[in-house]
Amino acid sequence: MNQSQHVPDTDAEDQAALWAARLEGSSLNAADRAALDAWLGEDADRRALLSQYCQFSSDLDRLLPTLVASGAVAIPRETPVRRQWNPWVVATAGLSAAAVAVAAIWLVHPRLRLDTIATSVAQRREFTLADGTRVELNANTSVVVENGRAERRVRLANGEAYFIVSKDKARPFIVETPAGSVRVTGTIFNVRTEATTELDVTVVEGSVQVRPGETTGAQSAGPVDIGAGDNLYAGRQGLAVRALSAGALDDTLAWRQGQIVFDGVTLGEALSRYSRYHGRQITATAGAARIRISGRFSLDSLDDFLAWLELELNVRVTPDPGGSVRVSLRTE
Repeated sequence: MNQSQHVPDTDAEDQAALWAARLEGSSLNAADRAALDAWLGEDADRRALLSQYCQFSSDLDRLLPTLVASGAVAIPRETPVRRQWNPWVVATAGLSAAAVAVAAIWLVHPRLRLDTIATSVAQRREFTLADGTRVELNANTSVVVENGRAERRVRLANGEAYFIVSKDKARPFIVETPAGSVRVTGTIFNVRTEATTELDVTVVEGSVQVRPGETTGAQSAGPVDIGAGDNLYAGRQGLAVRALSAGALDDTLAWRQGQIVFDGVTLGEALSRYSRYHGRQITATAGAARIRISGRFSLDSLDDFLAWLELELNVRVTPDPGGSVRVSLRTE
């Protein structure tokens, strides 16, 4: 895979593993959060690295019962499984320890082979999976790929991804998110999940079946089939399906060219999209957040977008020395 060309920074790997362990095992206090933010701020790639380790920890927790049942991992009965087998107990061993754990899973159960691909802030990348499927990831997105014999499964915890799925009727392709899942055999579609309660799916070619999750208000609707040119949004308010014009479809996928299109969205929502893309805290006062904006903008150029806000909307943009940005009405 593409990321195999990357030479690991063992010091960064060790620190990422330690932070993942702390995030997994306890809540961070204010000082801990400040230290974590400082460490992440030293290198743009560290946020994606930490995301990979956190996801890996989650994957091992999910797979542990299978490993125990197969005899691959021996755990004393009197000791709770989660406490005894925590992959981050040996986190200071760095990436090699993680590689050994993944290898053990692969040797015992080939169908459980996992691969993680990710992007850092303000970065978009394209990957080709082992089955020939092409995946494009928007910034600050991480996916875990399980290429099994009976099915192909991708877990998208948060972010946005565009899939050109290699056709294989014998092995359906499933994308899981905290807000629901998407099932196909071969098609082209886009998935975005920005919170555990929101799922946005757009189909470019073919058809997909979407199952809204428990965290959305649309679970009772059951599975929903949508086809080329359709968009499905599931959130707290329920489920909505709409047919997109060619222009609207192009606007939805503008992120692939490093752009973003807003059509009457609130400034608060627009700033949230830029905040996620750049990994910076960008907020607005209540009055400013309610302003609605429209237009096509460069995702990569945050400064140009903020300058446009000041010029066109008559708002005040106040940067903080720590990197955060606050937008307010000039009357506030």
